[in-house]
Amino acid sequence: MTAQTVWDNCLSFIQDNITPQAYKTWFEPIRAVKLTDNALSIQVPSKFFYEWLEEHYVKLLKVSLTKELGEHAKLVYVIRMENTYGNRQPFTEKIPSTNRPNTMKSQEVDAPLKNKNPELKNPFVIPGIRNLQIESQLNPNYNFDNFLEGDSNRLARSAGMAVANKPGGTSFNPLLIFGGVGLGKTHLAHAIGVQIKDRYPDKTVLYISAEKFTQQYIESVKKNNRNDFIHFYQVIDVLIVDDIQLLSGKAGTQDVFFHIFNHLHQNGKQVVLTSDKAPVDMQDIEQRLLSRFKWGLSAELQQPGFETRVSIIKNKLYQDGVEMPEDIVEFLANNIKTNIRELEGAIISLIAHSSFNKKEINLELAKKIVDNYVKHTKREVSIDYIQKVVSDYFQMDVDTLQSKTRKRHIVQARQLAMFFAKKLTKASLASIGSQIGKRDHATVLHACKTVDNLSATDKQFKKYVEDLNKKLTM
Repeated sequence: MTAQTVWDNCLSFIQDNITPQAYKTWFEPIRAVKLTDNALSIQVPSKFFYEWLEEHYVKLLKVSLTKELGEHAKLVYVIRMENTYGNRQPFTEKIPSTNRPNTMKSQEVDAPLKNKNPELKNPFVIPGIRNLQIESQLNPNYNFDNFLEGDSNRLARSAGMAVANKPGGTSFNPLLIFGGVGLGKTHLAHAIGVQIKDRYPDKTVLYISAEKFTQQYIESVKKNNRNDFIHFYQVIDVLIVDDIQLLSGKAGTQDVFFHIFNHLHQNGKQVVLTSDKAPVDMQDIEQRLLSRFKWGLSAELQQPGFETRVSIIKNKLYQDGVEMPEDIVEFLANNIKTNIRELEGAIISLIAHSSFNKKEINLELAKKIVDNYVKHTKREVSIDYIQKVVSDYFQMDVDTLQSKTRKRHIVQARQLAMFFAKKLTKASLASIGSQIGKRDHATVLHACKTVDNLSATDKQFKKYVEDLNKKLTM
């Protein structure tokens, strides 16, 4: 058998199991390179190509290769990189299939039982034994190696590294990372957890979103095992909670988190939180909880500067084994400024278009991708921003908008702010009312109905709505 005959047989099997277009795009460009014992080496055009195969076709590849070489068959990708970063000679990189684990190992914990029930309820699995298998829920692809440092994130990244190297042993407890959408809060939170697991394998680390935490708490109340829920979280060494602002307005969940937080903090355990706003700007969170968020360090992630955006693009391209002219890199960095997630999304779209259409990456293609990408990216609007735009439009300050006065033009401005907050944000009626003049949800509901009615009967008022809509969604 030769590498080519083995690969030809694999291709015959693969071709029968996928669409002709997928076969042409992802398998025709592959070349068989070498066959050693049970290992077949195949050459692919880029790291992007390799990652796509591993994500979408690895099972198919394994089945076809096992049929040819037996159950111990192995697949090795050979990636040929042309002139990457000024190297005159192309070089190759070899990566074994499924080289990187997609999940972290389970963590075993002997949980102290503080109640009469012999089983401690684990919110993640159906309990049946005292020794709990706790999945860390961490994504190893989010690590410090690919979280590039810049002026916009230096404090948060450095604090995260300090916590990862000495969890519970620094003054950064809790560490609260806050900032806008797509700036890397979740990435940094995972990176801290991943590094702790690397340095301290025996520590129990758990990443959870505030939304899932709330769902688990509601479930525990339904099943009458709230104490088990609390005890479960109290055995964690490092608790990472993403989007903590989502506890807003949820009194029961805040109460249970307060008890869990106190226990962990008093016992020298590490707590890491992320939020889209600073503690001082959080609404409908109990004061006793907010004060605890401020015990450690609150570190902000800001929008990356031009140099950082260029570094992010170059790093992403290097990881994908793709070359891109400097002028296109700078074009992307200049035109996508809002957040890192949008920037990486545009790069992936550009690479994908180039791979699918067999076209080189040029400025024309980059402009087309950026135009489409930015045009279809919905900008997130905050309630604070809505109040500022409405106040400016009616030539008043935000304090006047939020005041208790019943003057007609101020009341209408306030009602318009509530109307657009309901339309353009995901906030609850209670949260909107709380942030716009400390009103209740019924007032917000009434405001929305009033705006709808006046828009239909008053031409001038309708113009207000249209003008503000343009300002807030342009």
